[in-house]
Amino acid sequence: MNKITKQLCSFAIAALISCLLAIACTPTSNNTNTTTPNNSPTSNQTPIPIGIAVAQTSNVSLLGQEQVTGAKIAETYFNQQGGINGTPIRLIFQDTAGDEQGTINAFNTLISQDKVVGIVGPTLSQQAFSADPIAERAGVPVIAPSNTAKGIPQIGKYISRVSAPVAVVAPNAIEAALKINPQIKKVAVFYAQNDAFSKSETGTFQETVKQKGLDLATIQTFQTTDTDFQSQVTNTINIKPDLIIISGLSADGGNLVKQLRELGYKGLIIGGNGLNTSNILPVCKALCDGIIIAQAYSPELKNEINTTFRQIYTEQNKKEPPQFSAQAFTGVQVFVEALRTLDKKTKLNTLTLPQLRTQLNDTLLTGKYVTPLGEISFTPEGEIQQKQFFVAQIKMEADGNSGKFTFIQ
Repeated sequence: MNKITKQLCSFAIAALISCLLAIACTPTSNNTNTTTPNNSPTSNQTPIPIGIAVAQTSNVSLLGQEQVTGAKIAETYFNQQGGINGTPIRLIFQDTAGDEQGTINAFNTLISQDKVVGIVGPTLSQQAFSADPIAERAGVPVIAPSNTAKGIPQIGKYISRVSAPVAVVAPNAIEAALKINPQIKKVAVFYAQNDAFSKSETGTFQETVKQKGLDLATIQTFQTTDTDFQSQVTNTINIKPDLIIISGLSADGGNLVKQLRELGYKGLIIGGNGLNTSNILPVCKALCDGIIIAQAYSPELKNEINTTFRQIYTEQNKKEPPQFSAQAFTGVQVFVEALRTLDKKTKLNTLTLPQLRTQLNDTLLTGKYVTPLGEISFTPEGEIQQKQFFVAQIKMEADGNSGKFTFIQ
């Protein structure tokens, strides 16, 4: 055997020994990375998937982006707290955009492809009425973070919400306006007629105006996609209202406020829940000053989890957390705490995905939660029961570019 042949034999023997050692050290099929039995979506190593279906693009993104921020804070926070009794959660984001079809697509993907245990979303009530029935038929629990129109929990037994209905929240803004100016008599109402929430909200506002004995002098309609409101504004200013109430979204609502002020209206303005975001400030800038908005959340609420949430949010974003972020955080929190409760009763990895979804829904409806919104629970139908509500007024800084929500009650 020549020298080269001897070297080749030595290399071959070394390779064979290395291969045998690798096989000997390979874990057996009993290791913890094997597939979880019963088609369960979780194990000690596999994160539990929760869907977040909100508007990350379109004219609704000013609201949806705040929800993304709140949900991401919740994901990090609860995983640092041990997740679901040692198993982490994983949020899966799907962009609903601003329409119904985008939401339907997002829900179908989360349910069938991503196989989430539940969904937080969507951003708008209009979207919920289209997409929630899909989750209902699939037996997937949905927690609405910002759907406040009448009839949301009634969509089905798998639909609940952490966003208080407009009928509960909106009247507080009118009461606050009357405290600021007891001489209010004549009221003008604007609402986006192509948005289910705005139509629901304006109904509450109009009914409250009548109940307070005020004169509902004019009702003006617009589209959430509108940018020019000169005709409606001119008609309204001509009747000289003492108070104007706007139900729309942040982009259209902010532009409407801007044009009202530019054309000479000097009275009080109430904004509905769609204007309840600091993202409105770049739209109407200095002219946002004084807008009154009823709130289901206050950064100043004193409890441990809100203090922590507020601290994390302000450190990351250099401003106070808005309602939409707090509600998205709360939606994730409810799922996490309900999953923890269920896991202590029946280990999640012993349940099939359909079983887990159904038992999760049953569990979350019976729980009580201390959240950034305060203490909340649910009726058997899925309606939120919330103890505290607030009213804020926008106060702009002298530069006209920055401002904040100042709580007045």
